This record gives sequence, structure tokens and C-alpha cells, in this order.
Amino acid sequence: MLSKPTRRTALRGAAAAAVVVGFDPAGRAWAVEGDGGPFDEVPPLDGTLLTDDASRAAAADDYGHIVHRTPAAVLRPGSVDDIVAMVRYCRRHGIDVAPRGQGHTTFGQAQVKNGLVIETTPLAGIGPVRDGRVTVGAGVRWSTLAKATLEHGLTPPVFTDYLELSVGGTLSVGGIGGQTHAHGAQVDTVTELEVVTGAGEYVRCSPDRRRDLFDAVRAGLGQCAIVVGATLQLVTAPETVRHFLLPYDDLHTFLADQRRLVEERRFAYVEGQVAADDTGAFRTYVLEATAYGPPAGPEPDDELLLRGLRHDPAGATAETLDYYAFIDRLGPVVEQLKEAGLWDDAHPWLNLLLPGDEAERLAGGILAGLTPADVGPAGVVLLYPLQREELRTPLLKMPRDRVPYLLAVLRTCPPEDTATVDRLLAANRDAYETVRDRGGKQYPVGSVPFGRDDWHDHFGRAWPFLAAARRRYDPDGILVPGQGIF
Repeated sequence: MLSKPTRRTALRGAAAAAVVVGFDPAGRAWAVEGDGGPFDEVPPLDGTLLTDDASRAAAADDYGHIVHRTPAAVLRPGSVDDIVAMVRYCRRHGIDVAPRGQGHTTFGQAQVKNGLVIETTPLAGIGPVRDGRVTVGAGVRWSTLAKATLEHGLTPPVFTDYLELSVGGTLSVGGIGGQTHAHGAQVDTVTELEVVTGAGEYVRCSPDRRRDLFDAVRAGLGQCAIVVGATLQLVTAPETVRHFLLPYDDLHTFLADQRRLVEERRFAYVEGQVAADDTGAFRTYVLEATAYGPPAGPEPDDELLLRGLRHDPAGATAETLDYYAFIDRLGPVVEQLKEAGLWDDAHPWLNLLLPGDEAERLAGGILAGLTPADVGPAGVVLLYPLQREELRTPLLKMPRDRVPYLLAVLRTCPPEDTATVDRLLAANRDAYETVRDRGGKQYPVGSVPFGRDDWHDHFGRAWPFLAAARRRYDPDGILVPGQGIF
């Protein structure tokens, strides 16, 4: 999903940088014009290979601002052929490779020391909407895609809360949001993928073609192939939605009402937040739910939608919103955080998947230990249910429970406060181990220190499948070492 400009034969760093002409295997460095000695010439590319300090430094950071690994070069592709050529080149020389979308990882997952980072942002094509589907490049942001499909009265069925993430990025981890209880994760709405494997092969895969690769790439954390394009299912979009915020002061009632709503499917969207009360204790709960109006659903009836719920009616709010304004409601908040300088904080996030029958005990224990300082001035705590029957992607690991819950402690702190960062990372690990021992999992977008044995345990029965796919599709093991899986 990327147009092909006229092929260039030189690769450059920044505008004023030297021309990159090859790779010196002995020195393990890119060779530039004027370098003597033997080197392997880089292939001709449509795009640009960047070796300037600014480009490499940008690729050595991410949204977490915790881990920093500097690559040797950054590829800004002009075509998918560029990615194929450079993956083959890197495989030949044992150079590690990682794709980078919007850089929204939190723990160095898309970084690669002395390797090649491939920017997917140029893969920004959006194909025609046909038969309720659309094919897009991996670098397309979900906000851009939503605007394009809404022109046809259609929408992707599932969004993460923040829309400025790339399609390829979220499909690599899963893509969970408030609509997941009804439609599964974003990876469950994919009908075909276009990928470049670690062997440097461009492949189309789907449930009917190369199914093993299709299942290994969706939520596969980039271990077998780089997503370069995807075909997604679409559903009818509402013009407006009815948006409710329902307060609770009791965790048991809050969780029970959430579970009731997703099982009865009264709402198209169900999430929840936990905030600190006046004493600093995290025991203020807000159930967030949204009903879609015509043409996606009937005209919302507040009385029917809220019947039987046990929230505090005095503090409840309800409003009718434009559909896009609802799904992009974090956009203005993020702009405020950027203006205040808080977007550049460290983000040692904790994202856990709790067994539903243990959710109250596990969430209650973690929340009881939280203080406002553990969450930070721009941090948020999310807690909401999913439905396992809708989650059909083999590598998106879930607790063995019909209604698992996502608990996300989206922490922030100053990046220079390394003592606090280390303390929060240790707290993340402790919380993960407690949840793991009760059958829970981590949703792997956060900052939990993880080793290879942890990954083996995380994937469980799916581990032999992932390991076999890795051997087949990335035989030299060059893809996405930042995950630490292999």
C-alpha cells in the first residue's frame, strides 16, 4: 500500500550527510562514499537510508522514555520493495531489524541496538472501500482510517482509546478497546495481511492462505514478519452515540455491573476508570458506556439502557456525541498534555489481563497498594471486561475465563527520576507475578521486565507454534529483538 516513486540508486543520511554506499561486515558499520576497504553495496532503493545522529536518536527512544537503544541506520522506505531488499540485506549480514510505527511502545520493544529500524509511516495508502472491507498500509493511523471510512458510512468495529497509532503497530500486539467485548480485538477484524518475513519474502496471508503465518503475525509481536498492509472488516457507523459516565463507590458492584453489561450486550462500548478519592485511595470507580444510535443501532433509550444498574444516579452523566468526536475524545486531552510538557514523561505502564472470577481480589489488591505518586499527574487507571468468545487470535493470550478483565495502570513520572522509574518497574513485576500465579496474563504493550522463560510461560500451549513459525519465517532471528522473546 505504497506508491512507487522513481527508483534512486543512492542512499543518504540527512540532506547534508554523506551518501551511504554499503555495509562493512568486518567493521559492522555502514560504509559511506570515500571509505576504503571491502564492503557489500547496499541495494538500490526508492526511499532513504538515514544515518544522521538525529534520525538514529529518534529511533532510540519511544513513548516510554525508559529504554534507549541506538540503531546503526533508519530506513524510510519509498516502497514495500525497499523493505524486502533491506531485510534480505540485513539477513545476509546478521543485522537486527525492527519496524517502527508511531513509536508508542513503552519499553524499547521496537528499538534495535546497532541494527536497522524501518519506519512504517510512509506505508500510508488507503484502498477503496468494497464489500465492507478496506485494504490499508501498515503506517496508516486509525484516526485517518476512521475519517476515510466514515465517508462511506462505515467504521472499523474496534478502536484503542488513542487513535493516533498505526494499523501495523496495534495489529502486532492485539488492539484492545471498549468495543472488544462485542467484536474481539483489532486483530480479530483482519481478513488478510501483507507482510515481509524475516527471510525477506513478501507474502499475502489470510485464514485461507498461509494460515500459519497469518496466525503467527497477528499479535505475534513482530517475531516472524513485518506487517506492511492489512485488509480490515468494517461495520455500519452510527451518526451519533449516547455516552454515559456512571459513578460507583464499591468495587464489587462496579465489576458486577460491567460484567452484566457486556454479557447482555446493551452497549456497543464498555470501559471503566478508577481514580483516587480525597484520601488518595483508589476507590472511586466510573463505568463508561456508549450506545450507538442510527443507522448502527436503535435510538438509545436511557431508561432501558440503565435498567437494573446500581450506580449512584446523582453523579451520573449522559450526553449525545458525534461518533467521531466520541472515538477521538482523547485527542484534545493529548494536545493539552503535550502543551503542558507531560507527554514527554516516562510511561512505565502496567497492563494485565485478569481472570474474571479473580478480578475483584486481584484488582482490589493492586489498587489498594496504589498511591497518586505511583500513577503520576497524567496517569490513568483503567479496568473493564472483555468476552473471551470474541477473542479468536491464537497468540493474543488470555486467562482461561469467560469474562477476563483488563487492568491498565498507565503510570507517568519524570524520565530523569530513574529511582522512581526503577521502583515502578519493580512494582509492575510484582503485580504481574501475583496475577500470573492466579492464571492471568500481561497484555504486552506495557513495561514489565520479562525474560525468555516468562515468554515461554506467557504463550503456554501456543509456544511450540510460535517457535516453529519463527524458525520458518525468520530463520536467522533478526526481527524485533527488543521484545526479548527469542
